[in-house]
Amino acid sequence: MYQVLLYYCYTPLDNPEEFRDEHHRLCLKLDLRGRIIVAGEGLNGTVSGTVENCARYMAAIKADPRLAALEFKVDDVPAHTFQKLHVRVKPEIVHSSLHHMRPHEKTGQHLSPAEFKALKDRDDVVVLDVRSDYEYNLGRFKNAVTLDMENFRDFPERVEKLKEFKNKKILTYCTGGVKCEKASAYLLEQGFENVYQLHGGIIKYGIEAGGEDFDGQCYVFDNRVAVDVNRVNPTVISRCQHCQKPSNRLVNCANPHCNAHLPLCEACGAELRGACSEACAAHPGKRPYNATGVYFKPSNHYTPAQGLTSYARGLVEN
Repeated sequence: MYQVLLYYCYTPLDNPEEFRDEHHRLCLKLDLRGRIIVAGEGLNGTVSGTVENCARYMAAIKADPRLAALEFKVDDVPAHTFQKLHVRVKPEIVHSSLHHMRPHEKTGQHLSPAEFKALKDRDDVVVLDVRSDYEYNLGRFKNAVTLDMENFRDFPERVEKLKEFKNKKILTYCTGGVKCEKASAYLLEQGFENVYQLHGGIIKYGIEAGGEDFDGQCYVFDNRVAVDVNRVNPTVISRCQHCQKPSNRLVNCANPHCNAHLPLCEACGAELRGACSEACAAHPGKRPYNATGVYFKPSNHYTPAQGLTSYARGLVEN
């Protein structure tokens, strides 16, 4: 049995490069795979591994006083949900245009899944999805306000749309919580007074509150692509790109020059050979359709040690 761990923590890290190398070695030792981002503002990651090794990893992380407040969202899976391990240093742990925000100092009030559920349908409340369009088109809370964003960095430009809700409670949510930390902090900076966030995001809400009133599926950033979260009143809201019938089967267009991420039912996937349109189906560079619609990048001589300073130094010396 394996597990997937989703986590983040905004906390100052004085030497991200050194932290990255130490963290990378820990993941190698435990045969963890996934994507981890290290920045001066904290840590953000999703990894998969055996139950035993995930437990050892969580214990090691929690033993670091800087990461004591970090919470893991844990999901059982039959095998690794990543092919590779990447531990990278970046300017932010979630790409945004809000570099000046300090969520560990000031952010929206955290709501537990139970508290979020109790508040979300009140007349004085607005539920705000701060994710990108391809995510909320696949699944979102009933009556949620969406912001038509291709990327989270567009969030500040969309805040004007929310001015009509300044006298209401704003309940933000995202996949695991990391985007809400900065989004809610920015709303406070812009004069919104009653700003909250779903602590642990959609994933934790599914675990603790059964996912009630979350329509569709939740997009995730691993090989599963999307997961069910609603065990109470599930429904499908996304529609096949081609025939417009309800479908939550999310794929990448088989034309790598398009590579659009969109719903495509099995019948249309077979008819168009995995492409999103007739034009993409006829493109000379189209990938052979593999019936899943998920295409992994070539390994290019990948090794799990890539990214380590010592590994890079060895390449130069050799």
